Amino acid sequence: MTRTLLRVAVLAATTSLMAGNAAAADYRLNPYSLAYEGALTTNAAGQVNIYPVVYPLNGLEIAANIYTPAGYPSARPYPAVVVAHPNGGVKEQVAGLYAQRLAEQGYIAIVADAAYQGASGGTPRNVDKPAFRIEDIHGMADFIARYPGVDGARLGLLVLCGGGGYSLAAAATDKRFKAVATISMFNSGRVRRNGYADSQLQTIAQRLRQASDARSREASGNAVPYSGDADLSDEQIAALPFDLYRQGYAYYWKTHAHPRSTFRYTTSSLMDLMRWDATDQIALVDQPLLMIAGSKADSLYMSEDAFAKATGNADKELFRLEGATHIETYWMPRYVNAAVSKLASFYVRTLAPAATGARS
Repeated sequence: MTRTLLRVAVLAATTSLMAGNAAAADYRLNPYSLAYEGALTTNAAGQVNIYPVVYPLNGLEIAANIYTPAGYPSARPYPAVVVAHPNGGVKEQVAGLYAQRLAEQGYIAIVADAAYQGASGGTPRNVDKPAFRIEDIHGMADFIARYPGVDGARLGLLVLCGGGGYSLAAAATDKRFKAVATISMFNSGRVRRNGYADSQLQTIAQRLRQASDARSREASGNAVPYSGDADLSDEQIAALPFDLYRQGYAYYWKTHAHPRSTFRYTTSSLMDLMRWDATDQIALVDQPLLMIAGSKADSLYMSEDAFAKATGNADKELFRLEGATHIETYWMPRYVNAAVSKLASFYVRTLAPAATGARS
């Protein structure tokens, strides 16, 4: 495959993704290395601002960004929202975009890189275990609830893609979260176990043996085996059977790339992922629940499945963004705007001050 053909294939994928006249987001041009359109470039008095922070969690240093609303600080307490990033993503991509948009709506928002990923600590790198990702969400709640100006009694949760599955598990027992919202929820356990769209049911035992062998190699001090390396050829990318993966390569490799963002994860993580499911104990989620997904997303089946199983609360809604695919909810302005509008009305209602019934 020639270099010219590769460029043509990448250009075609990028052109398809960029429909809607959005421009590529170059992290190298942003002082905070933010990789999304409209990202903050400076802190200004009276405006939405961003504050990079580092805090400890279970012996590791977690790197996070805090977004504060215009007028912060003030005498009034602010509701806050914890935002968790997709699998392979980092805080500077779509999670940062939604955190910034929430700050524009008057919320303090925190988005952190998962432990062992991004700019956060932990070795080996790119461990992707549900217990760690769920603990990341609890840890963000610990930190933001004590942040100056935050009303810890009005804490919301917003999670995207793989973070959405982990959020359901976190919210099942962490009742500090008064409202839970997901966007393009991805059930990492189900997909790693069954394959995307349940397409690998016949190879479960084989892949579990591979994961077990990988753990043995790690325990013996050998090089850590990894899965998900993003080194596909242009033909392989074009041949992928799902929009999520085809558009995902364009988003994460080209238009919104970030050097700390990777599809890579330790193969031994599959031992934990494959025995886990985002819908385990989902009936314990009794907080108001809003699930947002694209009507054309080939991942929609995961939101629909989780929504049907979330029987712990009648205050729930599955909101479909008409015409959107999974990745388009990450960046396409009309879908992001629609999602933010829906989130704003949801959080206004569910994170209202108890005394007045209206957000301060």
